[in-house]
Amino acid sequence: MGASVNRWIKLIAGTFMLLFLGLLYAWSIFNAPFKSVYESWTVSQLSMTFTISMIFFCLGAFVAGNLAKKISTQNILRIAAVKLFVGFFGVSMLNPEDSAMSLILLYILYGFLCGSGVGMGYNAIISTVNKSFADRAGLASGVMLLGFGLGGIVLGGTVGSVIEKIGLFPTFRILGILIAVVLFVGSIFITPPPVEPGKTVEQKKPDDFGYTASEMIREKSFWIFVVWTILLNSASLLVINSAATIAVSFGIPAVLGLIVSLFNGIGRVIHGAFFDRFKEKKSTLLNTSFVLCAGILLTLGAFFNAAPFILLGLIFSGLGYGGTPTLASTVILDRFGPKNYAVNFSIANFSLAPAAIIGPMISSVLIEKSGGAYNSTFWMIIILAAVAMVLRLFLKEQHAHK
Repeated sequence: MGASVNRWIKLIAGTFMLLFLGLLYAWSIFNAPFKSVYESWTVSQLSMTFTISMIFFCLGAFVAGNLAKKISTQNILRIAAVKLFVGFFGVSMLNPEDSAMSLILLYILYGFLCGSGVGMGYNAIISTVNKSFADRAGLASGVMLLGFGLGGIVLGGTVGSVIEKIGLFPTFRILGILIAVVLFVGSIFITPPPVEPGKTVEQKKPDDFGYTASEMIREKSFWIFVVWTILLNSASLLVINSAATIAVSFGIPAVLGLIVSLFNGIGRVIHGAFFDRFKEKKSTLLNTSFVLCAGILLTLGAFFNAAPFILLGLIFSGLGYGGTPTLASTVILDRFGPKNYAVNFSIANFSLAPAAIIGPMISSVLIEKSGGAYNSTFWMIIILAAVAMVLRLFLKEQHAHK
């Protein structure tokens, strides 16, 4: 089988695996079922589960990046599979009669094991498959991240229906087995690109250039890029988590608020393909412009109480939010090279954590102070996007050729 065909098989397999790993983001569908079983658990206690899982998602990706130097991608994915099996299956064994211990175990099983398992799988798949798409890394990243982003949407509804039919704990048992099987089977296809016979030594080692992690974090451009991603992610998260509520408050059916999730996925492919052709400078301009347009449209919608502006604003919010993870994977590869990409990419992913705290925190404060109005929240999107627009001007063109 030719290398060209083989790499597309890797991409399909990786995207399918990431679709299942994306279930980590579907925590909201488990909230109500857990609350019905453990009535004493508070909303904040339940939401802490997702927070812990996000922290260990970042840490798991970092661990996978370092392990990539010592063991194969297949073995990293198998470790991730075992973690997810133990995590999901362990949750299915929780005791409904012991709420205190069950909460602690939930944090360990879902937060630590599942969170870190997903992070390891996420990093291993994207960093390995992208090596086979040196010419189209943006498209490959966009497609894979589309799968990851849609996991909670595509499979989340099915999981919710299964919970209604057979119950919460049996569903977790099935998920543990299913995800482990998907990762074990899928790992067969996730391999580095083969060395073509007849190549020179230099050509046989396409990964032999690039920055080490310590070299990368000493680069001013890395920190400018990280702050840029935090600003845009924070701006988008001002509305992403409340899209359905915002839609309803302006007379739009709640289901249309979910359109932001659809365009979040579409944005990942658009930005990836755009990066392949126009590279970093124009891609970061496009992504920042989407978020800025979102803020302007939402502000106009609030000022004129016009639902069409709100709907368009939510669409642009999704497009902007979908672009940043795709650009994070491609820019890090392009700027700092493939040699230590797995580690460098995992370090860049830590920018997700502050954004996940800053965005919702600012949103809750602004909405509370405005008595439930969203005007100040929408203005804040414009401000954050404008700062990001200025910041990206300091990102000088740079490519790794060490």
